[in-house]
Amino acid sequence: MRWFGFGFNAFGQIIVHEKSMEGARGDANEVKVSGPTELTSQADRPGCCVKTACDSGVCLAGFLSSDACRGLPLRESRGCRDALIGESCLTLAFSDRLESWDLQKEEKTPAWSMDIKTPPESSGACVALPLVPGGYIATKPPLYRSLSPQLRAKRLALSSEHAILLSASGAVYTWGLGSHGQLGHGGLASEEEPRAVEALLGMPMSCIATGNWHTVCISDGGDLYVWGWNESGQLGLPSRGLRKALQQQSSQQAATGDLYTWGWGDYGQLGHQTLISSDEPQRVEFFREQQMHVSDVVCGSWNTFAAVAKEEVSCA
Repeated sequence: MRWFGFGFNAFGQIIVHEKSMEGARGDANEVKVSGPTELTSQADRPGCCVKTACDSGVCLAGFLSSDACRGLPLRESRGCRDALIGESCLTLAFSDRLESWDLQKEEKTPAWSMDIKTPPESSGACVALPLVPGGYIATKPPLYRSLSPQLRAKRLALSSEHAILLSASGAVYTWGLGSHGQLGHGGLASEEEPRAVEALLGMPMSCIATGNWHTVCISDGGDLYVWGWNESGQLGLPSRGLRKALQQQSSQQAATGDLYTWGWGDYGQLGHQTLISSDEPQRVEFFREQQMHVSDVVCGSWNTFAAVAKEEVSCA
């Protein structure tokens, strides 16, 4: 699997060859990569926000000094099934345990750990971070926070100030900061405990995601629901142009694996070879032109990373 990145790169989150910098702008302290650029591993680049969990361990790149890198638990991460990185800690999920390492300290032992037991019928399935047995890993201390077993959590997405949970029944719960409407409860009040989003009751959801001040989920039927802060068009509203484009394309067969982005684009994080924001979802043509099938996407505050599977799609 190949990974591509675009957007803010001041701390080396995106490893870029000099010859690939035509699409980047800014000075040495502010690099903007406006088009998809394939990530490469370089031993001399200190490690960050991009994680790769595999048998050989976790690879880091970005906002860490070379001195701090020497204290990273890269060797201890070998064999981990999943990884979650925050501003100050790296959480690793193994088949039998969870570990959180303080990235700002050169400790030889994890700052927090917990043994887990994998049910026999799961055949060693990995833990879906940030969810962990009995709770979840938060972005700020205390790292481990419990959840009521009655929620039957299936997935969890965290921003810096709020959370969204998808239950096994398809119900959606949110809590945390609500000042920009990101909780979806019809007001701007914050919630200390998980509260069901009443507007979605009776419509089972299958997928959830969150930005800093907005929230997204997809229903079992494939409908997209968005709410929260829309100052830069991150909700994709209004989208008259999109509806018109969909009508024009109704007779065409849509290819799976296409990547669409919208919202704030000042750092090139939309991948459209520009630094322009958009309130309408637009396809990232680079992957389409290269006949690449995007299988996974990870969004940071100011950058985007897309995984490309080995399979290719043909341009219809």
